[in-house]
Amino acid sequence: MANKILICDDDEGILDMLEVIFSYEGFDVTAETNSLKVHELILAEAPDLVIIDLWMPVISGDQVVRALREDPQTAHIPIMVISASNDGRQIALEAGADDFQAKPFDIDKLVAKIHDMLSIA
Repeated sequence: MANKILICDDDEGILDMLEVIFSYEGFDVTAETNSLKVHELILAEAPDLVIIDLWMPVISGDQVVRALREDPQTAHIPIMVISASNDGRQIALEAGADDFQAKPFDIDKLVAKIHDMLSIA
């Protein structure tokens, strides 16, 4: 069974690109542009990993990460935050993210990090 990844980014171009890449890599991908829907999607889809953009409209990625970490149903899920922000790494890790990837990213390194986070070869 394929690992499930939930990706949330308000940039549809990035979201589409990541969905294509991760699907090609054999992952079952759910893509979402609205950070308000992340928690509900996690409960419905039970992803093995969440990737979220730091700067999202309405609810920022770090707020989503904090909320996921506070909920016992979602606290265990690995989370990677992505952002073009210079201070994004610090904000993401302080919020409780497991990893951070700066935009623009090297696709091969990103895929390798995802495999690492899911402990698969």
